[in-house]
Amino acid sequence: MGHSLFARLARGTGTALAIHIISAGVIYASQVWLARWMGSTEYGIYDYVTTVGLVGALMAGLGLPAAVLRFVSAYQTQEDWPHLWGIILGSWRQTLAIGLVASGCSTVIVWAAAQGLGNYARPLLVGIWAIPVLALVGLQREIIRAFQQLVLAYAPSLIVQPLALVGMATVWRMHGELTSTDAIALTLISALLALALQWLLFQQPLDVKIRQARPAYELARWWRAALPLLLFSGSHLVLSQTDTLMIGAALGAKQVGLYGAALKTSAWVPFILMAVNAIAAPLIAALYAQGDRQGLQQLVSIAARWMFYPALATGIGLAVLAEPVLQLFGPEFVAAKGTLIILILGQLVNVGAGSVGYLMIMTGHQNETLVVMATSALVNVSLNFIGIHLLGIAGAALATAFSMALWNIRLYGLVVRRLGVRPSILDAYRTSGSP
Repeated sequence: MGHSLFARLARGTGTALAIHIISAGVIYASQVWLARWMGSTEYGIYDYVTTVGLVGALMAGLGLPAAVLRFVSAYQTQEDWPHLWGIILGSWRQTLAIGLVASGCSTVIVWAAAQGLGNYARPLLVGIWAIPVLALVGLQREIIRAFQQLVLAYAPSLIVQPLALVGMATVWRMHGELTSTDAIALTLISALLALALQWLLFQQPLDVKIRQARPAYELARWWRAALPLLLFSGSHLVLSQTDTLMIGAALGAKQVGLYGAALKTSAWVPFILMAVNAIAAPLIAALYAQGDRQGLQQLVSIAARWMFYPALATGIGLAVLAEPVLQLFGPEFVAAKGTLIILILGQLVNVGAGSVGYLMIMTGHQNETLVVMATSALVNVSLNFIGIHLLGIAGAALATAFSMALWNIRLYGLVVRRLGVRPSILDAYRTSGSP
């Protein structure tokens, strides 16, 4: 069983890992160039506004991206072409409409409060129109992922879009100064181009039976599934974005820029976690459904080793080379060295705990997971408020790292009690599931 699980995990992880490695490098390089061209203050405004756009896009999506992944897969299996075409078209139109309304209302609010927003006002007026685009990017990714087209699902938004952004920003820079407002506008244009390209590439080979089917809609059923998933995604977003938003409100754009550089650099530590989990998740569901606890333990032990050792090596390397790595963004970003090290430690706890989130969700314990995430999100907001006022961006890093450790440890305890498996790297030494 151990060798079989190892082979299945290895086959699937290859593609996902290649996409994530390439995308992580491209996205990181794009942020480095933008920071060097704009400086810490303008880059901080850019980072703050793009974070606002991500939060708005999540709200505009209303949980539909996660729901369509489930329903598209089900309709394909059942060969229910009318409902399949209906959820593709219906979710796209609803997301676009909600996103446009959200952007329109936000424009009125920002315009009315422009004087109090200072340097954020003009960039926000541009950036909030990224809400429908980013919402559609997330939705379309999950629709295509449900068709098991991983490259087409991820490459446009994670590789093509940042490459287009850097290309356009380079041309812009040749003709003058690059401001945060310019960078936000170029980000919006590049996202639109990637979205359109992805839709065209997805539509062309789509089965005629699907495209010619008369769309059928199960709106009530879709929304019943989507809204609880919105609460889960919202809690996770609060955990990941609260620090940036609160730093921007309390300390100003320059500190957002410094913190953003540290946060994006620390994200290298868990990047393999996403690649392994992308393949491990359906295997977890299958083994649980079969009642194979031994196989499930072997799987999570293999996954723990695969995730932790590269993460540990990356974390140590980034901590040792913190100053030269941060200096890539510009000399002033070296001030975030301590913040980077704190965030790295938090990410190592995250990876070391194992695939606790997927273990809970893929085995039907999503409600308990939601409670843990929501509670941790509230703790995160409270600790960020205290930490930022006492220690600045280092306080935000401590709050974020503690909150991350908290929800991982709490979910680990639930996994042990509910499933009888131990998924952490420490537990991996006690199992015989080594391939």
